[in-house]
Amino acid sequence: MSRRKKKTLRLPAILIGFIMIGGAFVFSLRSLTNPNLSQNMYAYEENSEMTKEEFISRLLPHAKELQEGYGILPSIVIGQAILESNWGNSQLSKEYNNLFGIKAYGDQNKVTLDTQEFVNEQWITIKGDFRVYNSWEESMDDHTMLFVNGVDWSPEKYEKVLTAPNYEVAADALQEAGYATDPGYAAKIKEVIETYQLNQYD
Repeated sequence: MSRRKKKTLRLPAILIGFIMIGGAFVFSLRSLTNPNLSQNMYAYEENSEMTKEEFISRLLPHAKELQEGYGILPSIVIGQAILESNWGNSQLSKEYNNLFGIKAYGDQNKVTLDTQEFVNEQWITIKGDFRVYNSWEESMDDHTMLFVNGVDWSPEKYEKVLTAPNYEVAADALQEAGYATDPGYAAKIKEVIETYQLNQYD
C-alpha cells in the first residue's frame, strides 16, 4: 500500500516539472523573436508601429517649448526629425534616441554606424560617430543648442535658422550653413513641412 502512495505522489510533481520547463522554453522563444522583452541600458523610445500623426504629436509639445525659449520653428524641428530619423524608425533614433543624425566628438557618449554622405557629386557610405541620448527630448534640446551656440570655429553658423521668419527661409539657411551634405536637403525639408502642414504649428 505504501509503495502505491509514493508512485501516485510522484506523478503531479513530474507534470509540474514539465509545465515549468515548457513555460521557460516558450518565454525564451518569445525573447528571441521579440527583443523588446529584454532590457537595454538605454531607454528605447516608441516602436515602429507609431503612426505619422502620433510621431508629430509626440514631438510637438517639446518643439513648442523650444520655440518659446529659443525661437526655433517647430516645423523645422519636426520636419528635420522626420527626414533624419525616418519617422523615428531609424536605428539611430530607435536605439540611441538621436533624431537628427547629430555627430559625436571627443569623449561624448557615442555609437559608430554606417552613414550616407554626398561627396564629389556621388553618395558614399562611411562610418560615423553619432551622439547617444537618453530620450528624444534630450536629442531635441541638443539639436536646438547647436543652432544657438553654433560650432567652435563658427558660433554664428546657424544664426539665420533661428532668426528666420518662416520655414522656407529657415530650410534655406540650413542648406547654406551646411547642416547636411545632401544638395537637395532644403527642398526635402520644405516638402515634408508642406505635405504634413507642419507650418501650422509655427
